[in-house]
Amino acid sequence: MANYWLVKTEPSTYSYDDLEREQTAVWDGVKNPVALRNLRSMHPGDQVLVYHTGDEKAVVGWATVVSAPYPDPKQKNANLVVIDLRAHRRLPQAVTLAQIKSDKTFADLPIVRQGRLSVSPVTAPQWKRVLHLSGAEG
Repeated sequence: MANYWLVKTEPSTYSYDDLEREQTAVWDGVKNPVALRNLRSMHPGDQVLVYHTGDEKAVVGWATVVSAPYPDPKQKNANLVVIDLRAHRRLPQAVTLAQIKSDKTFADLPIVRQGRLSVSPVTAPQWKRVLHLSGAEG
């Protein structure tokens, strides 16, 4: 059974459009110990919500984990790991942070409690709710 995750990215650095254009990308740059622990827990087939930070502050896309975590080839620190993500689809309508914060389904979603965490788990009900709010079907 797949797990669900949310990853955050600054769209001026790397956006969901970039992921769609490349189709598959190495998800790197994660340094926070909690976010790294979450990244290490990802498995191929897990589903991922892609959240744009900055001015957008919204979930904009859906991706799939296509590799097990592996050491970041750009870093000498063995504690830093990456995964490969494949674009699945852009959400029909972005789901804003304001929508998320106003919906009790997301009360314990890490993005609400720990705004700076770049990789976090999402529960199955939260996943379904984001897809519903976006107009996407599971």
